[in-house]
Amino acid sequence: MSAAIDEYLEEIWLAKGLSENTLAAYRRDLAALESGLGKGLLDATAADLMAVMASRYDRGYRTASSARWLSCVKGFYRRSLEKGRISTDPAAHLEYPKLGRPLPSSLSEAQVDELLRAPDVNTVVGLRDRAMLELLYATGLRVSELVHLEVGSLNLRQGVIRVIGKGGKERLVPVGQEALAWVARFVAEGRAALGGEGTKALFPSNRGRAMARQTFWHAIKRYAAKAGIGPDLSPHGLRHAFATHLLNHGADLRAVQMMLGHADLSTTQIYTHVAQARLKSLHQEHHPRG
Repeated sequence: MSAAIDEYLEEIWLAKGLSENTLAAYRRDLAALESGLGKGLLDATAADLMAVMASRYDRGYRTASSARWLSCVKGFYRRSLEKGRISTDPAAHLEYPKLGRPLPSSLSEAQVDELLRAPDVNTVVGLRDRAMLELLYATGLRVSELVHLEVGSLNLRQGVIRVIGKGGKERLVPVGQEALAWVARFVAEGRAALGGEGTKALFPSNRGRAMARQTFWHAIKRYAAKAGIGPDLSPHGLRHAFATHLLNHGADLRAVQMMLGHADLSTTQIYTHVAQARLKSLHQEHHPRG
């Protein structure tokens, strides 16, 4: 381990009064970085640090662990620049990983099929719920967006749905033929029986008015239990499945971003982990040295 690490740790101990445990953690992180670089920390370039970061991701380090590691690395190089030991900071433009909430467990395509078949379509409510589930999986809508759909939101002829998302932002989302068929069947056979003529809601509740988000979420939980999926399905379960299954089948990330209504592509990128196996397979199949 280089003298630069000892010097840095002594300086921050004097300046910040860090605990022995924190100093020991910093020492481990910096020593591991130096080992990964194969040269002195003060000789590292931005490209060197990016390569080490990429290696950490490949080895499956947790996001929180990588964020803590990067904080230590940035602190070391920031201090080294202040003390004149380096002329430029190679860690200045390294970005912290997002510490968002963990994603819900992904449903397999077989599990989605079981969930979609759970409602009894011989009843008006079951037919409505089947149409709603099909539409959720076909479009990736949020449950709150689904229950607020109005009759005029859906264009059956063009196969698109107009959605008002977060912040009042409007987007058009394509709908597959299977979901369109179920929605059309419900509108023709079941909507009037639920008092649909007295409300603009595309999917009225049993009382003939717009359904509460919580009401349909409880229904999803019941159907999940009936399908044998278990209690861990989240409100975004089908939205998550929509995105991951599209990516698994080769969909463009920006197209998925538009359909989900994400303002930032980085938000959509959290779904790409489920497609890593497919990407690896494609690389092996098509790259000349795969």
